[in-house]
Amino acid sequence: MTLGFKEGFLWGGAVAAHQIEGAWDVDGKGISIADVSLAGDVKNPRQLTDGVIEGGNYPNHRGIDFFHTYKNDVALMGELGIKVFRTSIAWTRIFPNGDDDQPNEAGLQFYDDLFDELLAHGIEPVITLSHFEMPYALSTKYGGWADRRLIDFFVKFAEVVFKRYQGKVRYWMTFNEINNQTNYTSDRHLMQNSGLLHVPEADKERTMYQASHYELVASAKVVQLAHEIDPNYQVGSMIAFEPYYPKTSKPQDILFAQRAMQARSWWGDVQALGDYPQWLTRHFELNDWQMDITTEDLATLQAGTVDYVGFSYYMSHATQAPSETLGDMHFEQGRDNIDNDYLTKSDWGWQIDPVGLRYSMNWMTDRWHKPLFIVENGFGAYDELTAEHEIHDQYRIDYYQSHLSEVLKAVEFDGVDLIGYTPWGFIDLVSASTGEMKKRYGFIYVDLDDMGQGSGARYKKDSFAWYQNVIATNGQSLRTTEE
Repeated sequence: MTLGFKEGFLWGGAVAAHQIEGAWDVDGKGISIADVSLAGDVKNPRQLTDGVIEGGNYPNHRGIDFFHTYKNDVALMGELGIKVFRTSIAWTRIFPNGDDDQPNEAGLQFYDDLFDELLAHGIEPVITLSHFEMPYALSTKYGGWADRRLIDFFVKFAEVVFKRYQGKVRYWMTFNEINNQTNYTSDRHLMQNSGLLHVPEADKERTMYQASHYELVASAKVVQLAHEIDPNYQVGSMIAFEPYYPKTSKPQDILFAQRAMQARSWWGDVQALGDYPQWLTRHFELNDWQMDITTEDLATLQAGTVDYVGFSYYMSHATQAPSETLGDMHFEQGRDNIDNDYLTKSDWGWQIDPVGLRYSMNWMTDRWHKPLFIVENGFGAYDELTAEHEIHDQYRIDYYQSHLSEVLKAVEFDGVDLIGYTPWGFIDLVSASTGEMKKRYGFIYVDLDDMGQGSGARYKKDSFAWYQNVIATNGQSLRTTEE
């Protein structure tokens, strides 16, 4: 028996196109929903604007200028030793408005050039089709994913890129963190996930479920299409996995925490298993929602289950039953999240829970029976660039050491089938949640501030050498400091 990560384990790094590329209006690219999101900070959420307004601070317009610097950045990736690079294809580089008749050749060529550069360095692309950057025109013209017609637009986009990049890309994912719209009371999450604009408060929950259904049908169609085009294609879901613990051992708290887990993860049920969970179909009935879910849709969901489960893991949560007598156990994320007294937090209020990652991997394995792929895990922190252009980020090393040690236990002791690990923002980028640059994740420092000012130079942090050694030893170096 061989212990540790399997041979060929996919060590890598993860980003999204809209957070690094910049060049938001170059070579025919259209406006995405990320392009109408202003900068925020830890206390002030990002605001959405009706179109791009003059003088607005839109950090995603700049990113880290990867569109122009990718060759040097890929060389740094090669030095780091990563095997895979997870990014997204900006839908608006290919179809600027989403419903265009023909794709934009300049956008297609950019990704050809990027993928060729990666492959020349021995790095395999791992591609997300929709990562919070759908065409803004699909929101304004159709109302986002609340309109069934978006299924065909998405499938058309997927077909174009599947055929174009055959032989260059093997691993795909459909919708990034599709389940973040659990927090449907947040206009930002509705827009970010499904392009939903100006939804009346009373209709937000139902609209979220309907949009989600169309996304799930589109995902299933895309899985089937991918396998028809290339049987070697592997298409996964992408779930933001945030486990919920009961506040106490009180039965009501345990029951409500179970519902919180169900409410956060049902998208994964549909994508991995092909069926809606019973509690959710009953929820539709109790609310007398006449959902547009056809018999044909249900057959599509059954036929288009994913090959693997990609997921992000940043934090866990606790929750507590809102009453002694629980009826339909309606969970609202914004209302029902509470702090876990046993955990510390990052500077941005995200609870740090390494053991929760092992717990999550076991939970998903037991429920979905699919190989897992950790495609995001990371630590946003303030970094200080010294006069010698050094960044001493032992706090980041400690974070990754503690989390990867738990991943290793899940693989060795629990038998979890894990494909790979791509930490989030291995190069500094614009934060999706706040729009900040100072919320830094990377092993590579990018000399830009929140206003896009700076040299743009790249500097290796102390964590760069640490992760480089983890990759070189296929994770065996993690044992040296494991308790």
